Amino acid sequence: MSITLKPYIDLVRTNADYRRLWLAQIIANFGDWFGILAIYALIQEYSGSELLLGLIIVVKMLSLASFSPIAGYFTDRFNRRKLMIWCNIARGVIVLGFILITSADLLWLAYVLISAQMSFAAIFEPAKTSSIPNVTTSEELVVANILSAASWSIIFTTGMALGGFATAWLGTDLVFMINGFTYMISTFIIYRASIPQAKMSKRELYRTRNPLTGIREGLNYTFNNKHVLRPTLAKGIFTMCLGALVYLLIIVAEDILMMGSIGLGILYAARGVGTGIGPVVGRRIFKSENRWVMGMGIFMICGGLMYSVVSLVESVLIMSLFVMLAHMASGSNWVMSTVLLQRRAPDTLRGRVFSLEWLLFTLAQSLSVTMAALILEFELLSIRQTMGLFSVMLIIAGIAWLNVVAPAEEKYTVSEKKMAVSGHP
Repeated sequence: MSITLKPYIDLVRTNADYRRLWLAQIIANFGDWFGILAIYALIQEYSGSELLLGLIIVVKMLSLASFSPIAGYFTDRFNRRKLMIWCNIARGVIVLGFILITSADLLWLAYVLISAQMSFAAIFEPAKTSSIPNVTTSEELVVANILSAASWSIIFTTGMALGGFATAWLGTDLVFMINGFTYMISTFIIYRASIPQAKMSKRELYRTRNPLTGIREGLNYTFNNKHVLRPTLAKGIFTMCLGALVYLLIIVAEDILMMGSIGLGILYAARGVGTGIGPVVGRRIFKSENRWVMGMGIFMICGGLMYSVVSLVESVLIMSLFVMLAHMASGSNWVMSTVLLQRRAPDTLRGRVFSLEWLLFTLAQSLSVTMAALILEFELLSIRQTMGLFSVMLIIAGIAWLNVVAPAEEKYTVSEKKMAVSGHP
């Protein structure tokens, strides 16, 4: 085990700038996941509506989506380190506003605040992801992304689990205060980091002075370069079904397991463990990056199969096991698509490429959750049947990916090999 962990330990020990970026990420992530259950608890306490609970997730995702295009433009044009600092400060102030929600009449404020919080997250996330290749070597890049995903999963696991207990025992106000404090700590750590960044030329800065021009250039680049477009689509297609399945875990914990926040904390903890283990296992199965796009389709099928089992069982332990397995597949898909984009997109366009990826991801998740919430609200299907439906849809998406997207990637890798042999750039 020490041999397996050595590359990750060495990266954190020897690369100070990556270490600071990594620590800032996991501290802010802990606060986010620690606080999210408190938001869910407010919705359930003051409304008890499954539709309103789903709506908070939709508003969260749509806010990310609507701000993503301009966010990518900002992260390519301006200093990413400074952007991350200001975004953290803003989010730290915003989350304290949830304390003001003390009755059903003020519940609308939760949607306004989550929207504002996610607007700044839409800038922070592509800025952070685009910065990883700039603080690591080419050899460190895969290890850095696997470590980031594993750390996210550990923080997700502990944050959700502790957040569930804290919400039940300490109350939501204290949870929101802790969430705000984590953003301040994250800000201080990023402030101490040095994050290099390729700057746009004066000609490029002038040409893209109109944000719409800059956004359009990013879109044109991505859609005209299919080897970049394919990994850009991977997360969105996966979450088109997975988003609904993760949302349904909230309802399963409440109405089937009858365990409330504690049950949800357990299921989400299993999700986090799977997300952390998955990329390590996935890299062992698909050792060549040339096979990663094909692997994404296989992971979609695996995720759908695992959630189909979750839809049938009664035990929280068995549910947790198959949720973990499903998100091992999801975590592998996430890291592989991220690394391919970091390698294939140039630095001055990387922010816009990742913002487009976030746009597709958040729109897909919003649509997915909305569909599931409406199905339950109008009692078209039971909870288990709805989960089964989205599981089957995910399996179909994986089969389609293997038959349409994977063959195009195979042609690209063959072409790359021929150019390498011939010596052409």
